[in-house]
Amino acid sequence: MIKRPMHGGNLNWAAKIAGCPPSMLLDFSASINPLGPPKSAINAIEKGLRGLEHYPDPNYPELRLTLGNWHDLPPEWILPGNGAAELLTWGGRELAALDAVYVLSPGFRDYKRALDAFGAKIISCPLDVAKRSQNSLLEKDLKLDAPITSNCGLLLNNPHNPTGQLFSRREILPYLEQFALVVIDEAFMDFLRPDAQESLIEDVKNYPNLVVLRSMTKFYTLPGLRIGYAVAHPQRLKRWEKWRDPWSVNSLAAVAAVAVVADTEFQEKTWQWLESARSKFYQDLLTIPGLSPIPSAANFFLVATDIPASQLQTQLLKQSQILIRDCLSFPELGENYFRIAIRYPEENQKLINQLTINL
Repeated sequence: MIKRPMHGGNLNWAAKIAGCPPSMLLDFSASINPLGPPKSAINAIEKGLRGLEHYPDPNYPELRLTLGNWHDLPPEWILPGNGAAELLTWGGRELAALDAVYVLSPGFRDYKRALDAFGAKIISCPLDVAKRSQNSLLEKDLKLDAPITSNCGLLLNNPHNPTGQLFSRREILPYLEQFALVVIDEAFMDFLRPDAQESLIEDVKNYPNLVVLRSMTKFYTLPGLRIGYAVAHPQRLKRWEKWRDPWSVNSLAAVAAVAVVADTEFQEKTWQWLESARSKFYQDLLTIPGLSPIPSAANFFLVATDIPASQLQTQLLKQSQILIRDCLSFPELGENYFRIAIRYPEENQKLINQLTINL
């Protein structure tokens, strides 16, 4: 039996079911920007090939300075990582030292991995997913349905994965006073224009108990490079540097990250694409009987389904070589939901057509 993957984007697994090469699949399972990688990243990587015979500077001064300038922070408040996943591991280590960690459920599977690795006590705070499917895009409420005790931590993501819910900065700020440590994963925040973001990066200077994680792989279509960064008090980041392996960020990822931060043309192109494609995709999903999409601020939709999601996933793979993300790795969702990325309009329409046929 083929082992079912825990994350999206496993094309080798899906290709075996579809009976085709991985390159033939249309992948809606991984929430990655279809417009990239940007040319600025490719050009930087090509130029960076000349430096492969040298170790990268373990302090990554240029990258930290670039990201610091981007967020109006000194470079020592930035720590690049081997994807946000590496930095989540060190956040998990910090959180596990507390009495308990509050985590929204459903939630990104890797949170449990990072917390379990260090023996954290996890307190699950359920979101009413069904209720959110009936409300407007930005409900902006964050209520933890569990009593909060002292010396505990909070791990959440914003926009939330897998629902796409965007919580307001105003609603999150009070929790910084209640928890000993708050780690916020903003992996999908870049998909919102700066004036629409609800980021807490600007608050790290005022709250030494706040850590914000960012991914550069989803927005800039660089998952194979593995690049992300943490924003937090320098003392905390220095401690993380002592824990991890040296040279955790390869030199090509570092130069690509420096290049894409300045690529305002690609950023604007992405925002324009997403705003248009998301609206139409959502409206088209609403017309399909048996499906109930949840409004999203991110580049994906969580969709309730009347037929088992794994059954629908298999049908789409075998009939049209389309891969959607089942939600079996989210125990609270199971077979009742699937998640799909937003892609080019013509690709979205192909999925709509196939969903209509199969439901």
